[in-house]
Amino acid sequence: MSVAGYAKTYQTQSILTASPGHLVLMLYDGCLKFISLAKEGFTMPESNPRRFELINLNLQKAQNIIIELQNNLNKDAGGDLAVTLDRLYDYYTRRLFEANLHKRMEPVVEVERFVKELRDAWAEMLRKEETTRFDENRGVA
Repeated sequence: MSVAGYAKTYQTQSILTASPGHLVLMLYDGCLKFISLAKEGFTMPESNPRRFELINLNLQKAQNIIIELQNNLNKDAGGDLAVTLDRLYDYYTRRLFEANLHKRMEPVVEVERFVKELRDAWAEMLRKEETTRFDENRGVA
């Protein structure tokens, strides 16, 4: 098996064995990756024939991840937070659509900042949860 094959197998295994919380973190990371790739397209010269393709493809991928996050919200268990996230995800999707339609980078930068804040808050929540669980298992809590 090639190095790329091993990497793909590892990536697949990490997704299959991740907790739901870590899957959400992976989705945020993927969204930020595709937003970053789209931003690279905006920095290409306008004469570059791949510019629009790079922007379009990666903004659509980022939108698809946000839609996936939105579709998997548990509004019964999540209460007001789930409702707020639903509205935010809708806003992010619309802003990325507008950015793609008009080929404007400002909405992309805005969404990137917001998604990064959500991602970092989610990662901190997971870290605290893991620390608490570790302390409980050691009998510290």
